[in-house]
Amino acid sequence: MPIQLKFDVLIIGTGSAGLVSALQLSEDLSVALISKDKILEGSSYYAQGGISAVLTNDDNFDKHIEDTLASGAGLGDREAVRFMVENAPDAIASLEESGVRFTKQEKKYHLTTEGGHSERRVVHVADKTGQHIQLNLLESVQNRKNISIFENCIAVDLLLNDNGCAGAYILNKTNNGVERFISHKTVIATGGASKAYLYTSNPDTSTGDGIAMAYRSGCDIVNMEFTQFHPTCLFHPHAKSFLISESVRGEGGILILQNGEEFMHKYDNRKELAPRDIVARAIDNEMKTRGIDCVYLDISFKGKKWLSERFPTILEKCSSFGIDISQEPIPVVPAAHYTCGGIQTDRDARTNISNLYAVGEVAHTGVHGANRMASNSLLECIVFAKSCAKHINGQQLPKEFPVFSSWDASRVSPSKEKVVVLHLWDEIRRIMWNFVGIVRSNKRLKYAKHRLHQINLEVDSYYRTYLVTSDLIELRNLVKTAQIIVNSAISRTESRGLHFNEDFKQQSSKIINTTIKKT
Repeated sequence: MPIQLKFDVLIIGTGSAGLVSALQLSEDLSVALISKDKILEGSSYYAQGGISAVLTNDDNFDKHIEDTLASGAGLGDREAVRFMVENAPDAIASLEESGVRFTKQEKKYHLTTEGGHSERRVVHVADKTGQHIQLNLLESVQNRKNISIFENCIAVDLLLNDNGCAGAYILNKTNNGVERFISHKTVIATGGASKAYLYTSNPDTSTGDGIAMAYRSGCDIVNMEFTQFHPTCLFHPHAKSFLISESVRGEGGILILQNGEEFMHKYDNRKELAPRDIVARAIDNEMKTRGIDCVYLDISFKGKKWLSERFPTILEKCSSFGIDISQEPIPVVPAAHYTCGGIQTDRDARTNISNLYAVGEVAHTGVHGANRMASNSLLECIVFAKSCAKHINGQQLPKEFPVFSSWDASRVSPSKEKVVVLHLWDEIRRIMWNFVGIVRSNKRLKYAKHRLHQINLEVDSYYRTYLVTSDLIELRNLVKTAQIIVNSAISRTESRGLHFNEDFKQQSSKIINTTIKKT
């Protein structure tokens, strides 16, 4: 029998943004944490690089702000960036209070640099920063009696009434029952949508769930054309989604062709330390014009001892595939990595729907502009999750909870055509990779829009005919998010940052955001 669960705050997603939000909420509030898989299975856990923050006298807030805005190609919100940057040192301190032990040398933070940064300001835990943060945050969450964790549960849709958002319908993947989670406040922290692409550095959970749900509920979705392609994913048939951290280039790694020839000097005077959009396009161009499958990243000159201390995870992973990075370069290709657009929010993470918040990669706060600067993502998660919780803590919550009807599955039946879901899933991702990738054109975008419209009709019909499953929910969200990306890309008649259109190669003098609203 479907049940109705009641909480003061419902948090959908358990990456860094979701966990920090939960921990910063008052212990007087009852909190539900929803994880669509195991609680640590998400992009935050796999983040290798680190978190950017001004932590030395050689650096300052203005430098960090200007670097971020420069990487964002003129589209970043200066005040939002300032808010994030000025709160960065406090974010690092709060993580240390949760038990995170950042790598240090002689009792000082070991700071590295990455693309777009003019100073060494990236604090890290070897090359497993995300993993260490998530493990420590989870331990803190598990020690809080007011927080209930629900694993293997996926949100179907948000619950709305005259007062705004009041929770969500949640599918329990263990018993296939849809349950009502009623809440006074709801926080979407579901991550990005890079699984919309055939090749991605993201885990399987990044299917745009929160963006699609928010769109269906009436939220403004902004700048979704800006999908960041990480320049360097390991190129190997068995290396699914394994990222070669930006820090490898930050520590001197050089991009070369198979014959050892360097090429980044032809594209930008910052070479390997240019922002990610420039590096990804450079690699993509070399691969296409030369007809090659990959390029190579060489860090072998650092030696095995240094590599084992600085990049132990990358060293071990490459070694498992027969690649000794202390003796040979690493084969790499670009892959969809980060969603710079998302649900429009203010500095308190509020959306345009009452009682609904969004934090982390799912949100558009304005800090990334047209291209995220490396290691600003975990920072954004923590800073805005804290401001979100602070705002909720300051609200007077009602004592009574609204009532919603049970999920009605009386007019649908179990599907006997699961192959249809798998086929459409694969087709969407290939369309996005081939027609809405690193380099775009009007013709490609129009084809993608036409075919995705047809697929969406098929998926909608399927959704209304058969019992919901986790795969069907993700497919429904994936195609809707893909449509939003395409419509946003068509709306932008220029090339800027991560969006490069062969028919509009120049950057416009007008600074605009593309907003997609439910029609």
